[in-house]
Amino acid sequence: MGYGGKTVERQRARELRARAWTLLEIAEELGVSKSSVSIWTRDVEFVPKPRNRGHREHAPHPLHLKKLAELERCRVDADVAIGEVSERDMLMFCLALYAGEGSKSDGALKFANSDERLVRIFLTWLRSEFEIDERRLRVNLYLHADLDLDAAIRHWEHVTKIPRAQFTKPYRAVADLTRRRNRHVHGCATVCYSCRTIHRRVMAMIEAISSPKSFRDSSAGRASDC
Repeated sequence: MGYGGKTVERQRARELRARAWTLLEIAEELGVSKSSVSIWTRDVEFVPKPRNRGHREHAPHPLHLKKLAELERCRVDADVAIGEVSERDMLMFCLALYAGEGSKSDGALKFANSDERLVRIFLTWLRSEFEIDERRLRVNLYLHADLDLDAAIRHWEHVTKIPRAQFTKPYRAVADLTRRRNRHVHGCATVCYSCRTIHRRVMAMIEAISSPKSFRDSSAGRASDC
């Protein structure tokens, strides 16, 4: 039907957006996709609702509200710009992830991160891109000694879909509370898959992307946003 066939939903979306409803809230209310809502409402001015942080004695600072509004506009623009993610998009994204966070030593793929979203994405890609033996997957945790190891293992077992029996002995770091306060409660997970051939294929693809012949100067003539 296209966007033009949903004039009632589009108008309602714009009304709700002006009242500071989030994109997800509007999509669920109208039964449409979040991407449709972002396109319909990208030019609607609104003041974001501050996050609920309990009782506040003072109203949010105008600069804070301005920051929230800019962040939300960036999210809307990002939804429109990215759109649907293709298989090639995912290939390039995961190769870039591995180039930054993966082991380059020959013999095994090792991807380490504390962000469960990135670990899940990488494993989903690995499982779909290559024929792997699930029994050869391993997870090693880096976790401060004063944090709950069992809870961390349960968390990463759920994220990775790798059974606890395939988790290796964790590294329990001694916490120095005087130097760092914001610690990852579930630690950092390193996913390992021992296969020299697959590791070499991944590194070859990264090399193909990063070779000089793969680049073009796309920045010429682009105005700065800052």
